[in-house]
Amino acid sequence: MTASPLDESVRADGRTPAQLRPVTIERGWSAQAEGSALISFGGTKVLCTASFTNGVPRWLTGKGKGWVTAEYAMIPRSTNERMDRESVKGRVGGRTHEISRLVGRSLRAIIDTKALGENTIVIDCDVLQADGGTRTAAITGAYVALADAVAWGRERGFIGKNARALIDTVSAVSVGIIDGTPMLDLAYVEDVRAETDMNVVVTGRGLFVEVQGTAEGAPFDRRELDSLLDLALAGNAELARIQAEALGAELAAS
Repeated sequence: MTASPLDESVRADGRTPAQLRPVTIERGWSAQAEGSALISFGGTKVLCTASFTNGVPRWLTGKGKGWVTAEYAMIPRSTNERMDRESVKGRVGGRTHEISRLVGRSLRAIIDTKALGENTIVIDCDVLQADGGTRTAAITGAYVALADAVAWGRERGFIGKNARALIDTVSAVSVGIIDGTPMLDLAYVEDVRAETDMNVVVTGRGLFVEVQGTAEGAPFDRRELDSLLDLALAGNAELARIQAEALGAELAAS
């Protein structure tokens, strides 16, 4: 039988096109935060911390709902050359705003704000080392930190004992077409030469939260789009398994 192109090892790091980079999640990395996770997608490493506050922004006070939001940033030497801190520049860049909002939307898609009660959880995603897929790693790690923060709030009586604040899991992965071949979880050297690249956010039930796709070179057709989405669904299913393993079954969606 002739091997499918997706079964051939054609990538610089020896992976097959349909294979994730090694993914690790170090839960509880921060001793101070109510929830935290240090996540690695190959050479990309992101520290995600969740801060729990009893109370909500003024515009939500008295409505019986909670709030989840996120902030994303890259530390100065997370890339090959040092970047200035955006706080020193006096303004937050457009890319940082975009990714912060993406992480927040992704988390709010799988939380019941009524069950959360009038509490706020802020997730900070700080990229320690960047090698492609920083936003997808941030979302995947942020979910683990969020789950632990929800458990922290429940243990202290801020969230109802039987309230199911988390209604699903969420993760994200990049996909792209390189030299005509659809590939999963692009490292930086692949991302910069991709003809098409996408970031796909998916719940544990396999529902799409967000699909960000761009043709960097030639436009892509429906068949290529379907191939990329199939890759992303399979990759996210594996990420959901890794999240559940890190959290334990009792916290994966609670």
